Amino acid sequence: MTFVIPQEIEDYLAELDDFIEAEIKPLEQQDDNIRFFDHRREFARTDWDNDGLPSEEWEDLLREMRRRADAAGHFRFALPEEFGGKNGSHLAMARIREHLAEKGLGLHNDLQNESSIVGNLVQPLMVRDFATDAQREEFIPAMLAGKMRWTFGLTEEDHGSDATWMDTRAVRKERDGKPGWLINGNKMWTTGSHVATHCMCFARHSGNDGDARGIGCFIVPYDAPGVEIGEYLWTFNMPTDHPKVKFTDVWIPEDAVLGDLEMGLACAQHFVHENRIRQAASSLGAAQYCINEAVKYAQERKPFGKPLSANQAIQFPLVELHTEAAMLRQLIYSVSAAMDTMPKVEIAKRLSDKVSMCNYRANRLVCQAADQAMQVHGGIGYSRHKPFEHIYRHHRRYRITEGAEEIQMRKIGGHLFGYI
Repeated sequence: MTFVIPQEIEDYLAELDDFIEAEIKPLEQQDDNIRFFDHRREFARTDWDNDGLPSEEWEDLLREMRRRADAAGHFRFALPEEFGGKNGSHLAMARIREHLAEKGLGLHNDLQNESSIVGNLVQPLMVRDFATDAQREEFIPAMLAGKMRWTFGLTEEDHGSDATWMDTRAVRKERDGKPGWLINGNKMWTTGSHVATHCMCFARHSGNDGDARGIGCFIVPYDAPGVEIGEYLWTFNMPTDHPKVKFTDVWIPEDAVLGDLEMGLACAQHFVHENRIRQAASSLGAAQYCINEAVKYAQERKPFGKPLSANQAIQFPLVELHTEAAMLRQLIYSVSAAMDTMPKVEIAKRLSDKVSMCNYRANRLVCQAADQAMQVHGGIGYSRHKPFEHIYRHHRRYRITEGAEEIQMRKIGGHLFGYI
């Protein structure tokens, strides 16, 4: 049975398409902004002489896109009405992100920077659910105005998926008669540090290595003495905004803690399911774009007097990819819809393995689809004049960064074999 998307969601997609044509496409074309999306994209986006960071022109363009989307009422779609949003459902967000990614590269939805006309704004919701009243009043308006930007400091040089074994430590320390915390340690892959105001720094303050308890989520200002942004790590897909960050005797006040002091990792897990299902939908959309473009080209290209599409060696790999995309689409929709019927704690208990299925399979699919699209297109597919190499390089990271696929498969196995 085909999962039917509610008509109101499909109607909203048409509204988004109209907005893209009226506001975003013209912006994409003016002042040679298309250079950020055509074969010059990596060169135009990257300030090679400034640690490989995003160029100012590129980030200015993304800010203008977001401003227009916010003014039109789209950017905050997923947020509750109290924050100017439209109470967007998990199903709606999955469908939207698939739809936007299936349209191909463009200013409407550039996932390399996690930037879209429909924002994936998880941090305001995290603050709403974990912060004190005073923190909510201070943080949320600043976040939505773009005046407060947080990075996510969990991974360390010696610790990735094994977060409960982190080396970063926080100890109680008074300063000028005020209670607080002294933090020492390191983090890496703290994406966005070049423009961030604060880091969500996870640090152990009690307990033993391997314990989930005893790790707090500390909100550390980047301008605090002892915070040092180090090397920006150049990646498969440039530009980079992923540095190492070192904390040396960094003092913060006692109330600069988000959520339960003992269970700070709950903040890290707060949006993992929402993020993974939406990211899976994006990978699905990008995969379908690659499949569609390969099919179109195979019908147009006529070597030896007949279309490429007449060859089963061309047909069958695309048939396999198209079939998997169709099956995955139904799973993503059904899991997203189920998420809309239950609170977070139930999602974690009942759907966590299903979300992991969607995510790791979608991330693998888009890499296969981009590779096959290159192959079908031949030499021009390998060039940067087609978007497939960019799609591959971008989405390849999600097989690691969104929770490595091995970790997600282990979770599925834990449910399947009764270990969880």
